[in-house]
Amino acid sequence: TIMAKTNKQLYSQIMKQVRGANRILLHLHPRPDGDSVGSALAFYHVLKQLKKKVEIIAGDSPPPQFLSHLPGFKYIKPQTFFQTDLDRFDLFVILDSADINFISSLNTIIFPPHLKTIAIDHHDTNPGFAQINLIDTTVPATAQIIYYLFSSEKIKINKSAAICLLAGIYTDSQFKYPKTSWKTFTATSKLSKIYPKFSSLFSKIDNNNTPQAIKLTGLLLSSVETFLEKHLAIAAISHQQLKKNHLAPSDGKGISVVNLLKSVVGWDITVTLVEVKPGLVKASFRTRQPQKYNLAKIASAIGNGGGGHPAAAGSTLNATLEPAK
Repeated sequence: TIMAKTNKQLYSQIMKQVRGANRILLHLHPRPDGDSVGSALAFYHVLKQLKKKVEIIAGDSPPPQFLSHLPGFKYIKPQTFFQTDLDRFDLFVILDSADINFISSLNTIIFPPHLKTIAIDHHDTNPGFAQINLIDTTVPATAQIIYYLFSSEKIKINKSAAICLLAGIYTDSQFKYPKTSWKTFTATSKLSKIYPKFSSLFSKIDNNNTPQAIKLTGLLLSSVETFLEKHLAIAAISHQQLKKNHLAPSDGKGISVVNLLKSVVGWDITVTLVEVKPGLVKASFRTRQPQKYNLAKIASAIGNGGGGHPAAAGSTLNATLEPAK
């Protein structure tokens, strides 16, 4: 692992590897969000500009349709890490992935010896699993780190890359979540100069719900139970209920029920549990008091592939709904 005293040294190390590579692989993490998709697509556009051969794979989950208007979205290949011929690549840039399971949780990840790896991420729980690790936990989004990388290395950020970076910063920070700072607004300001229609971009991201999303939200909200003297609120839905209502787990994309629950005064920790298939539950956690309750630790302790931030985290539990609860 290359260790550098400053991020600036890491930026130049990373771009040296990028410039020296012929074929570069990018990916989305499981259940990708705007930061995962925006960061990968921004990198894709810049690598294309640098005349590199580059591919993006969707990974474990289908790419989220609410981001299908982002430039380059159609180039995301619907394949997992394990369906990818790694012999065809000499560099793998791993973005917004808190640990190695965020590349894929379908099997054990082993990098072939010839494949150079770079991880760029903002999660507190990232152990640094690549050969070069640029992990900046002071920012709310990986897209903000990528903005710094390109700016510091004097790489032109074209309109397509700017749109994707804005999407990444906006979705992960909402310009209000912890770690959003004046630096976030400065980066956004520079990017919005390149793409002045940013307000219509944010509107498209926010207003993309489906009737199924509303139905799933209603079912989750009607299931809410409180525990621990009402400090903990849990909304849960079984696989059977999803099937009965002709819903897929991915239908919940546009609306964050767990954040809606968090808005209730007194509900200090909120959780949504969705049994995505029989015996497999996806859990999302939020807290009003991240300084008191570190959800990243809780998520890691109770599930596999768990982790995230003190204020917001997720994990997968190999259990049916009631035992998971």
